[in-house]
Amino acid sequence: MARNDRLVYGRMTGWGQFGSMAHAAGHDINYISLSGALHGIGEPGGKPVPPLNLVGDFGGGGMLLAFGITAALVERATSGKGQVVDAAMTDGSALLMNGLFPGMQTGQWLPERGTNMLDGGAHFYGSYETRDGKYISIGSIEPQFYALLLEKTGLAGDPALAKQMARSEWPALKAKLTDVFKSKTRDEWDAIMLGTDICYAPILSFAEAVKHPHNQDRQTFVTVDGLTQAAPAPRFSRTAPAVPAAAAAPGQHSRSVLAAAGYSEAEIDALLASGAVA
Repeated sequence: MARNDRLVYGRMTGWGQFGSMAHAAGHDINYISLSGALHGIGEPGGKPVPPLNLVGDFGGGGMLLAFGITAALVERATSGKGQVVDAAMTDGSALLMNGLFPGMQTGQWLPERGTNMLDGGAHFYGSYETRDGKYISIGSIEPQFYALLLEKTGLAGDPALAKQMARSEWPALKAKLTDVFKSKTRDEWDAIMLGTDICYAPILSFAEAVKHPHNQDRQTFVTVDGLTQAAPAPRFSRTAPAVPAAAAAPGQHSRSVLAAAGYSEAEIDALLASGAVA
């Protein structure tokens, strides 16, 4: 930066560039533990369940770093100066929890896992097993969506289920829905609910997701070098992002890069032979 103060540096770590934990080793599970994110994920009475490594590594780390670098580049257009982006996964995963932290302090969100509306505690927002051992998800929060859920499950006439927001009734109401959803296969529930305003979707494996008509309509998945992966997102109306190529192998471009920098073939051979470059 002393030579070029317009440079933007991105530094992504678990604990950040300073703080009492800054020099300790760690992984996603540790970062989201310290930020308070992991505590809220899991079944009632059970232990916290790591949400893969999506919250720390990718959401609170990689995505936050990309956003930070973008913001620094936009700011540079005004100031003419670059800066260092300190993207810590502890900070990022805490930021992702900001929508819930206020409720935890006002009593709207209980500290016990699996007892709140969005963590599986509510009977109208969660996953259920079907008769064939597969799973579906529902998110019928709004009254009109909830009414449609009761209609399609055949429970519209049950007075107990009218008490949608009675938190004390949620365990018993969840038991009712558990029995109902186990009465049909996932495909049968798809035929009844998919595409309606219940806020319903089958819980698909990766192989199933790739083949689902909606994902195929949007070309959500692409194949690169024989392996299927998610296509670039988000979508842009004017500039379509290119599908990324496979990662370069170590040394794949060494000769072309060195030649472009002005090295002769003899000099490149010497560098490769010495192990100075791959």
